[in-house]
This record gives sequence, C-alpha cells and structure tokens, in this order.
Amino acid sequence: MHRRIAAGVLIVILLITISFQFISCGKKYTPKQKKYIKDVEEFRKEKNDFMKNNPESPFVQDKSVQFHPLKYYPVNPDFVFYSKLYRNPEPDTITIFGTKGEARKAIRFGYVKFNYKDKDYKLNVYKGSNNGTDYYTIWFTDETTGDETYGVGRYLDFDLNPDTNYVYTIDFNLAYNPYCAYSARYSCAIPSKDDHLDFAVKAGEKKFH
Repeated sequence: MHRRIAAGVLIVILLITISFQFISCGKKYTPKQKKYIKDVEEFRKEKNDFMKNNPESPFVQDKSVQFHPLKYYPVNPDFVFYSKLYRNPEPDTITIFGTKGEARKAIRFGYVKFNYKDKDYKLNVYKGSNNGTDYYTIWFTDETTGDETYGVGRYLDFDLNPDTNYVYTIDFNLAYNPYCAYSARYSCAIPSKDDHLDFAVKAGEKKFH
C-alpha cells in the first residue's frame, strides 16, 4: 500500500515538474508584441484573399494551379531586426539568373546588418527595375531552404528611405515566396551564395507545394 502511494506521489510530482517546464518554456509576449502578432496574422489573411481572388494573382492567371491558403511559420517577434542601410560607395552591377535560366542584371546597392544568437550577419540590398520603375529588395536562402521553405529562396521587400540615418525593420515574418513558387509560368531571381544565412529562419512563408 505504502509503495503504491509513494509511486503515485512520484508520478504526480513528475507530471507537475513537466507541466512547469512546459509552461516556463512558453513565450510571454508584451501587449505591443501581441498586437504585432495579430497585425501580421491579419496581413496574412488579406494576402490569402488577394491570392485567391485578385486578377493579378498567379492562381487567377494560371488556372492549372489550385489555390489553397499559404503556409506560414507562427509569427515570432524574435525574427524582427533593425538596421541602417549601408550603401556601397560604388554600387556594382552583377549578373544573376532567373529560374528559367535567363541572365538578369541587378545592382548590389548596399546591405543591412543584424545579430542573431551572438553572431553578426549581413544581407545585400539589390536595386532592380521593372517597366522603368526602380525597386529594392532582399533575396536570401537559409538552412530551411529546400526543406521547409521554397527551394529557390525567399524575398523581403525593401522600401528605400531618403534619410541616410533611417533605421529599417528587417522582419523575417514577412519573408515570402516569389510567384515561381506557385506556378511554372513565372521566373524569379535566384539568390546568390552571398545571400545565404547559415541558420534556420523559421519565420515567414513555407513551401506551397
């Protein structure tokens, strides 16, 4: 009898310990972070609606591809970083390739820097042109590429600010797949080896197919 009681007590203590560890490992977010998470989740809902219904969507353009809601990692504020833009004194024009094998020109305009787990990283910011309109973007691959995320890589939009001291938000929760991830009709820029991050960016969009 005493042995049964002792065993029962040990089981209860073990369950309490495991529950405590599980709770303590859970993240507690500030009200500001909770609002941020809610805003990103709302943005994702709006993007799903765009992809499903907008005439410019690759799913509307290519009827052979069936739409289903895009897949994402849970929103994680730990993957939000801040950096100035470090412009290259003499931006160089490089050749990159699209997923259909075509050569493209892009200007390596500058780079951003951030620290993750006590290690410094940088990502190039590229300048391109589409129908006469300039745009700026970040392309990258990481340790999830080809496994949990699209095999070519993912993109981050970059809106250039005229203030040279402006601090940009580098938010990997907003990392997205280019249209070629959904439909073979599209060709997209392939990130170079210089744009690889040697850690798993478990944030943003996952593989569609």
